[in-house]
Amino acid sequence: MGGFWAIFWLAVILKIPIVALLWIVWWAIRQTPVEEGEDDQGGGSDRDPRPHRPDHPRPPRRGPHADPQPLAPARVRVSRARRRIPAGHR
Repeated sequence: MGGFWAIFWLAVILKIPIVALLWIVWWAIRQTPVEEGEDDQGGGSDRDPRPHRPDHPRPPRRGPHADPQPLAPARVRVSRARRRIPAGHR
Protein backbone atom coordinates (compact mmCIF):
# COMPACT_ATOMS: atom_id res chain seq x y z
CA MET A 1 0.00 0.00 0.00
CA GLY A 2 3.02 2.32 0.57
CA GLY A 3 3.92 2.24 -3.14
CA PHE A 4 0.44 3.46 -4.09
CA TRP A 5 0.80 6.62 -1.99
CA ALA A 6 4.23 7.36 -3.45
CA ILE A 7 2.90 7.08 -7.01
CA PHE A 8 -0.22 9.08 -6.08
CA TRP A 9 2.00 11.82 -4.55
CA LEU A 10 4.23 12.01 -7.63
CA ALA A 11 1.48 11.68 -10.24
CA VAL A 12 -1.26 13.86 -8.74
CA ILE A 13 -0.30 16.07 -5.81
CA LEU A 14 2.97 17.42 -7.26
CA LYS A 15 1.18 18.43 -10.46
CA ILE A 16 -1.07 20.95 -8.66
CA PRO A 17 1.57 23.76 -8.63
CA ILE A 18 2.32 23.12 -12.31
CA VAL A 19 -1.37 23.36 -13.21
CA ALA A 20 -1.69 26.56 -11.13
CA LEU A 21 1.31 28.10 -12.91
CA LEU A 22 -0.12 27.24 -16.34
CA TRP A 23 -3.49 28.72 -15.35
CA ILE A 24 -1.84 31.99 -14.17
CA VAL A 25 0.13 32.28 -17.43
CA TRP A 26 -3.02 31.60 -19.48
CA TRP A 27 -4.95 34.19 -17.45
CA ALA A 28 -2.16 36.81 -17.91
CA ILE A 29 -2.07 36.25 -21.68
CA ARG A 30 -5.83 36.65 -22.02
CA GLN A 31 -5.94 40.00 -20.16
CA THR A 32 -6.66 43.06 -22.22
CA PRO A 33 -3.95 45.75 -22.18
CA VAL A 34 -4.59 48.70 -19.86
CA GLU A 35 -5.29 51.95 -21.68
CA GLU A 36 -3.11 54.80 -20.45
CA GLY A 37 -4.80 58.11 -19.75
CA GLU A 38 -3.99 61.33 -21.55
CA ASP A 39 -3.17 63.17 -18.30
CA ASP A 40 0.54 62.31 -18.51
CA GLN A 41 2.61 65.49 -18.66
CA GLY A 42 5.76 64.56 -20.53
CA GLY A 43 6.79 61.38 -18.79
CA GLY A 44 9.99 60.98 -16.90
CA SER A 45 10.69 59.67 -13.48
CA ASP A 46 9.14 60.81 -10.23
CA ARG A 47 12.45 60.18 -8.49
CA ASP A 48 14.74 62.99 -7.43
CA PRO A 49 17.45 63.34 -10.12
CA ARG A 50 20.11 64.27 -7.56
CA PRO A 51 22.01 61.34 -6.06
CA HIS A 52 21.50 60.58 -2.39
CA ARG A 53 24.22 62.01 -0.18
CA PRO A 54 25.47 60.00 2.78
CA ASP A 55 24.26 61.10 6.20
CA HIS A 56 27.67 61.04 7.89
CA PRO A 57 29.53 64.33 8.36
CA ARG A 58 32.36 65.39 6.13
CA PRO A 59 35.91 65.42 7.46
CA PRO A 60 37.21 68.93 8.24
CA ARG A 61 38.71 70.85 5.37
CA ARG A 62 42.42 71.60 5.40
CA GLY A 63 43.76 74.79 4.01
CA PRO A 64 45.47 78.09 4.80
CA HIS A 65 42.65 79.26 7.11
CA ALA A 66 41.91 75.96 8.80
CA ASP A 67 43.48 74.12 11.70
CA PRO A 68 46.65 72.25 10.83
CA GLN A 69 46.49 68.55 10.23
CA PRO A 70 46.96 66.55 13.46
CA LEU A 71 50.34 64.95 14.09
CA ALA A 72 50.88 61.28 13.41
CA PRO A 73 50.82 58.99 16.46
CA ALA A 74 54.14 58.04 18.05
CA ARG A 75 55.68 54.90 16.61
CA VAL A 76 56.60 52.03 18.87
CA ARG A 77 59.28 49.53 17.92
CA VAL A 78 58.86 45.98 19.11
CA SER A 79 62.12 44.22 19.84
CA ARG A 80 62.36 40.58 19.03
CA ALA A 81 63.05 38.38 22.05
CA ARG A 82 66.06 36.11 21.82
CA ARG A 83 65.24 32.52 21.29
CA ARG A 84 65.72 30.55 24.47
CA ILE A 85 67.85 27.45 24.10
CA PRO A 86 67.62 24.89 26.87
CA ALA A 87 70.84 24.54 28.88
CA GLY A 88 71.57 20.98 27.73
CA HIS A 89 71.39 21.79 23.98
CA ARG A 90 74.21 24.31 23.56
